[in-house]
Amino acid sequence: MKRGLIAALPIMLSFVPFALLLGAQAVQKGITSGQITLMASINFAGGSEFVAVKLWSSPPHLLLIALMTLLVNSRHILMGAALTPYMKDMPARKVLPALFLMCDESWALGFAEAKKAPDRKFNYYFYMGAALGLYLSWICFTALGACLGPVLGDVTKYGFDMAFVAVFLVLLKGMWKGCKAAIPWLVSLGAAIAGYCLLPGAWYVLIGSLAGLVVAFVMAQYD
Repeated sequence: MKRGLIAALPIMLSFVPFALLLGAQAVQKGITSGQITLMASINFAGGSEFVAVKLWSSPPHLLLIALMTLLVNSRHILMGAALTPYMKDMPARKVLPALFLMCDESWALGFAEAKKAPDRKFNYYFYMGAALGLYLSWICFTALGACLGPVLGDVTKYGFDMAFVAVFLVLLKGMWKGCKAAIPWLVSLGAAIAGYCLLPGAWYVLIGSLAGLVVAFVMAQYD
């Protein structure tokens, strides 16, 4: 767990500007600091939280927010399925906390560690150390952003919103397996861009995920 926490430190630092941004934007939309902190604690998925805050109004359109959140978080279905072979024999008291704390970064760190291990096994405690560190840092700095919201103003003008993009690029590099294995990624990216340009809302997330999944499935049939 200590190794996992140390491995997650650079990503925890990258969480700081994004979490501050989320907290600040939430307060500017009329959400209290306690409410946004509670949301960050219960729904540990930054992308869907930003969508919820962006769509927030008075009164809020709860059905629309719930649907968009479901679409953005739909990728977690595939991520959870990828963990099944490693956790199927574990007791629920271990599996449920691991799934609750699962985010893109902890998931990627866990698999990158498994790739480096001599026996290629998924290290549960490494994963949990990284996931807990990421979870706590996200909550703390979201709360801080909410408290400092009036002072921070629009932090996107400083380029803070590039933090997650940079982290994803580094994580993808660590999972690189060659050009052929990258084809589903590229198809997913192209489909997501097309969906973003042509459709309203967050449908591009689901379209990109499904497109990549279909291509990966077809490729697997011919390997």
